[in-house]
Amino acid sequence: MANLDFEKAVHLQTSLVRIAGLDEAGRGSIAGPVVAGAVILPILDQARLARLEKVNDSKQLSAKVREYLYQVIIDNATAYGIGMCTAAQVDEMGIIPATKLAMIIALSQLEPAAGYLLIDGRIRLKNIPLPQQAIIRGDSKSLSIAAASILAKVTRDRFMVEQAQRYPGYGFARHKGYGTRAHMTALEAAGPSPIHRRTFAPLRRTLL
Repeated sequence: MANLDFEKAVHLQTSLVRIAGLDEAGRGSIAGPVVAGAVILPILDQARLARLEKVNDSKQLSAKVREYLYQVIIDNATAYGIGMCTAAQVDEMGIIPATKLAMIIALSQLEPAAGYLLIDGRIRLKNIPLPQQAIIRGDSKSLSIAAASILAKVTRDRFMVEQAQRYPGYGFARHKGYGTRAHMTALEAAGPSPIHRRTFAPLRRTLL
């Protein structure tokens, strides 16, 4: 279960309180954007933290619980931001640079700004002049990263449900752009939509 151990350790070492957790959603999808969340939690405010006790890695939560916690996080976070890079941007620059750009966009929205970053996975934002720590499986360890994962996941899921109306026949509302068997069958039948990532292997094979 995600907790504040990492945030508390940073606070003890640096006295910083504006510690942002960052995570992404959609990195492994073959359609749609990559979305990043950035969240600064009120690590010294026990009353607000109590409202966030059910926050955890978004992958461990149902869609209904994620939707509920999305608003709880927004209402109780010190600051939050959400960044997005489109499928076209992913194709143009590659998934890792696009993921980093989405995180930078999310960070730019934080008010007040972050003083320290906790980032899920192995990513480091070398162009951001802030102390930072990459945490493997951070969304299941750090409450700030878990909160960011929920904002990113809910935002992206909502976007893909909207795209299901715009591009019917692919099942985006169900699989959210991931390469399920049903998605691949639809892709082979109809060809790629404008929001498919054409540089990803399944699309490259389809376009041959």
